Amino acid sequence: MDSLTCLQCLQPTITRTTLRQCRRIALAMVAMTGRVTMLGLSRWAGPGGSYRTVQRFFATVIPWATLFWVFFRHHLYRSEDGYLLVGDEVVVTKAGKTTHGLDRFFASLYGKPVPGLAFFALSLVSIQQRRSFPLRVDQVVRSDAEKAARKAKAAAKKQKPSTAKRPRGRPKGSKNTNKAEALLTPE
Repeated sequence: MDSLTCLQCLQPTITRTTLRQCRRIALAMVAMTGRVTMLGLSRWAGPGGSYRTVQRFFATVIPWATLFWVFFRHHLYRSEDGYLLVGDEVVVTKAGKTTHGLDRFFASLYGKPVPGLAFFALSLVSIQQRRSFPLRVDQVVRSDAEKAARKAKAAAKKQKPSTAKRPRGRPKGSKNTNKAEALLTPE
């Protein structure tokens, strides 16, 4: 099946111009080798895929969640399958200093916080096929207030003087606390 005809179901959701640009860029992205840059895409896109066209496409506001849902319903959904809605955060290690959203995130593969980018994906998982179909992917970007709070917490932890070990057992005069009121992180 021609992969570009699969995008035809998206026409009610986005304009014909955006769909045409998407087709050219998708074909160029699959065909090109090496780094995927806007200049490289424009060179591989052929006629009608100028650098300015690629710029216009990436400047266009596209309802990606709606597109993913329409594509899923049209090509991938099977009524006899059961689906679960799941969310997962993925960390991609990245060196450098100027990439948008670059921070230290906990990566379970490394077992510690690593410098990189984090993405949160919301997917439908088919129980029978054991396949995941992403519906929404967003980059996790921490605000300046969150970064400052994390640094202040780390600095306070470092400055805490090491005291002698306290004796075993419950300290005298300590009160019971309600453990149900836990503070949750923004994620």
